[in-house]
Amino acid sequence: MVNLLPTQGESKLYSFDEFIAWYPHDGKRYELHDGIIIEMPKPTGMHSDVAGFIAGILFMEILRLKLPFSIPKECIVAIENSSYEPDVIVLDKNQVQQNEPRWQKESIIIRGDSIPLIIEVVFTNWSDDYALKMDEYEYLGIREYWIVDYLGLGGRKFIGNPKRPTVSVYQLINGEYEVSQFRNDERIISTVFPELNLTAQQIFLGSLWS
Repeated sequence: MVNLLPTQGESKLYSFDEFIAWYPHDGKRYELHDGIIIEMPKPTGMHSDVAGFIAGILFMEILRLKLPFSIPKECIVAIENSSYEPDVIVLDKNQVQQNEPRWQKESIIIRGDSIPLIIEVVFTNWSDDYALKMDEYEYLGIREYWIVDYLGLGGRKFIGNPKRPTVSVYQLINGEYEVSQFRNDERIISTVFPELNLTAQQIFLGSLWS
């Protein structure tokens, strides 16, 4: 199998289908950013705890309200010649069944209306979450996008000065994202989960108890 990871001086860009055909089962995560294959950094334990905690809380909310949603363990979101594997993704099962021909065999989602909510937990590559992915998810028409910056790593133009741990909730309004931000004990406001009783601090701790 040919290694498609960029080498010095390489200018070739890869299509989404070329990337999927290449994707190795080596225990690492890769994404395709505008045709360039990127090896994603290995998350820390706290990063995994925060992502797992959010997924668990949202799953309980789905069960409580009997919503037609699912939270898959693995999911690839395709946007032209880009490919992302979000930390947490909520799918509309009805939309997926009707409009996602690649889901059953490949765990690939291609339509924004199949995704009520997508969540990225910020790591060292924070600019991808605040700039690249925010633009791409807006373009695809994903209804709501959370950026969970539990260490306050993002740039000051995104989370303010001084930088503090922040949950940024982007909601799609007339085709564009508008952001609300939550910190400390502020309750997260979500149109996808309007009855959600969860604070920013609980997310940062990965626990309902301090």
